[in-house]
Amino acid sequence: MMNTNDYTDDKIITLDWNEHIRRRAGMYIGRLGNGESPDDGIYVLLKEIIDNAIDEFISGHGKTIVLEVDGKSASVRDFGHGIPLNSLVKVVTTLNTGAKFDSDVYAKSVGLNGVGSKAVNALSSEFYIESFRDGESRYAVFSGGKLLDTATRPTNEKNGTFVRFVPDIDIFGEYNFNQEFVETMARNYSYLNKNLTIKLNGKDFISRNGLLDLVNDSMVKEKKEPLYKPIHLVGDDIEIVMTHDNSYGENIASFVNGQNTRDGGTHLAAFREAITKTIKEFYKKDFDPSDIRQGIVGAISIRIHEPNFESQTKIKLGSTEMYKDGPTVRNYVNNFIKTNLDNYLHINRETADILLKKIQSSEKERKEMSGVQKKAKERAKKAAVHNKKLYDCRYHYGDKNELGEQSSIFITEGDSASGTITTIRDANTQAVFSLRGKPLNCYKASKKVIYENEEFNLLVSALGIEEDSDNLRYNNVIIATDADDDGMHIRMLVTTFFLKFFPDVIRRGHVYILQTPLFRVRNKKETCYCYSIEEKDTAAKKMKTGVEITRFKGLGEISDHEFRHFIGKDIRLDKVMITDEDSIQEILEFYMGDNTMERQEFIKGNLRSEVELEDIM
Repeated sequence: MMNTNDYTDDKIITLDWNEHIRRRAGMYIGRLGNGESPDDGIYVLLKEIIDNAIDEFISGHGKTIVLEVDGKSASVRDFGHGIPLNSLVKVVTTLNTGAKFDSDVYAKSVGLNGVGSKAVNALSSEFYIESFRDGESRYAVFSGGKLLDTATRPTNEKNGTFVRFVPDIDIFGEYNFNQEFVETMARNYSYLNKNLTIKLNGKDFISRNGLLDLVNDSMVKEKKEPLYKPIHLVGDDIEIVMTHDNSYGENIASFVNGQNTRDGGTHLAAFREAITKTIKEFYKKDFDPSDIRQGIVGAISIRIHEPNFESQTKIKLGSTEMYKDGPTVRNYVNNFIKTNLDNYLHINRETADILLKKIQSSEKERKEMSGVQKKAKERAKKAAVHNKKLYDCRYHYGDKNELGEQSSIFITEGDSASGTITTIRDANTQAVFSLRGKPLNCYKASKKVIYENEEFNLLVSALGIEEDSDNLRYNNVIIATDADDDGMHIRMLVTTFFLKFFPDVIRRGHVYILQTPLFRVRNKKETCYCYSIEEKDTAAKKMKTGVEITRFKGLGEISDHEFRHFIGKDIRLDKVMITDEDSIQEILEFYMGDNTMERQEFIKGNLRSEVELEDIM
């Protein structure tokens, strides 16, 4: 605590706008990261500039957006109004400045009102912006938010705005823009803005049918056939698409004002509720909601005034109203779906018949599993009290506090590794689940395996996802295995389990692989933990004399004192991701299916054996 005598007038400081953003970057853009995850800050910066261009398109100005993105920099050119020239510098340097506060101008904007471009400016080592209006332009050059140069000049360019920025390595470290992630962004923007052309590095993205294209394209990539022609319903501020396939779980994309709300929110909850309620009423049957939604594939997009998100990264909608003093999001979505889906099913009887058979098939499967399920639930209930596999934490995902957001569960192999982590974990936010040897390869298994296999049954119970992935008890599900061949295999088996039965847990970015050091390099003066052969060689060369190198073959070999560093603030995690280009079925077939020559060659080319690692040392 500060001594009262030290708390004087000269201790009070006022930060410049850019310094506040640079010191508290997480407040403005969420996480930082180095570009390896689609949630990393460099993509938030790019998205903020694209959002401004999208807002121009929505307001009826400009049908093309040009993006150029390489490893370290990005540029965005729109053909909208162009920023008023005399306000150019002010718009990108003064917080709470912009046209989006006037709902008549940008009523359903997605950009951060008064903040977005300022955050990009402050967090970039190079930031260039130029506005073109009626034969005249004004440009401004910044570094870290500090103005370096600005001038006005004549131009032949079409009206609009050009922004180029280079994220600051002092803030983001050695980052790199992942082209696949950027392409996914561009593709989603095109689905959400029919007839907008997005040119990314010379490649065009354009959608003529909106969310219908999104659903159709995703099913083609997954090599799945819809059971019936996708239902496409469009209203003034809402668009939905839905169909079913024969997979487990749900695959519903959700968007608000063009923003991909990966974690859903009030609109997705309303969509799921409305689909269930409308179908029950149409067939006059009290179906179980899980039977209606099993295998559903769909998307929902709504546009609302001044949307409220649960974080600056805008991946979960918190708004309850469509606009001030207007209908609630829940009622608006429910009423739209009730009227339009009911009408559609009455008109399209063939679709209605196929949908009914699908629901009845899911119902039959569920009832056939009910006996197994009952025994499994009884086993899980007993395990909740006497579960030696689960060492739980105090706070969980969904708790309305910051510690709940930090909650993690480590899925480990064997008692040795789990014992190490359990001893030194933070019991407030870190839980541990211990697997017994290699879990079952469930690639070709039915959902019954979740209940018949004790290991998986207890894991599902620990995670809280028996009924719905929305009930996940931990924000981070971390697979913690040895870095040898057996450990790699266990990682694949656990990942297969999630991909097969709970892909939403991966889609929403909750599953990670724990990186653990392969080597300890030390002498009498210092100790260095290395995660690769290259790091080991560099550390040994730096220490020069008296070097002792230890190769860790398993998590159990790392002492409690040492392991504390690897699951603390310096934890290294690799996120398990599914991109728009990935087919879950193809992934599972390649890695977990029959042992094809292609797979054998891949494994030979990408895995090192223990003997090889020992030889290298």
